[in-house]
Amino acid sequence: MRQPLDPDLFARCATVRTPIQIGDKWTSKIITCLLDGPRRFTELQVPLRGITPKVLTESLRAMERDGLVTRTVYDEIPPRVEYELTALGRTLLGPMAACCAWTREHLPELLDARAAYGAR
Repeated sequence: MRQPLDPDLFARCATVRTPIQIGDKWTSKIITCLLDGPRRFTELQVPLRGITPKVLTESLRAMERDGLVTRTVYDEIPPRVEYELTALGRTLLGPMAACCAWTREHLPELLDARAAYGAR
């Protein structure tokens, strides 16, 4: 059995928007949630605080359309649906790791630049 997603998975980044974005606001976070294997919709909602069910559905549909995730419906009662990264979706893990490393290294400079710009 896989570990449940950490509800605080994105807590460290909650106040600062990621300077480099892949897809929409939620795509990279959804990819992170699916890193260790398939997840159900309700599992994804736990660490993705602030996302509405409608927006999560729209994001997952867009990611499925783009070939980043697969959606598997199991013939059970109640129905069970799982989302999983495709091989194409997994190709984003390297660039996302590079973006995270860049952000860790340069975030103070970026925030200083934003503050200086806002003070003008």
